[in-house]
Amino acid sequence: MAARAEEPINEQAVANIYGSMRAEINQIYSKITELEMEVSEHSLVINAIEPLDPSRRCYRMIGGVLVERTIKEVLPAVQRNKEGIEEVIARLNEALEKKKKEISDFETKYKIRMRKPDAEVKEESSRKEGSAQGVLVGPAGSNE
Repeated sequence: MAARAEEPINEQAVANIYGSMRAEINQIYSKITELEMEVSEHSLVINAIEPLDPSRRCYRMIGGVLVERTIKEVLPAVQRNKEGIEEVIARLNEALEKKKKEISDFETKYKIRMRKPDAEVKEESSRKEGSAQGVLVGPAGSNE
């Protein structure tokens, strides 16, 4: 952040700062995705063990150690973990929005525009030309 407090000297410095800001956004996105997968796994576990008898034994991995507990003990812990992960995701989403605003302000301040690679430009023009590709239509006079 100290580098951002002072004005960058040249275009290369601006490009480096911008690149690091984009990398931070990508890291936040990947962490959010990873945590959302964990929430879905917790939901699967909760849905699987909720209808079972609370006195039934089950096994839970805690810090790399598999421990035997009852469903009555495990279910609240898994639900708390899920809620905690959801809170972390909410905070990461807030941080992501702040970072997006920061990068947007940086782009307007230094008039940064992203150029599309030539391959993407060619693909977009070919998509526009063949926009009906992949559509199957039955015979015109067939009423069977």
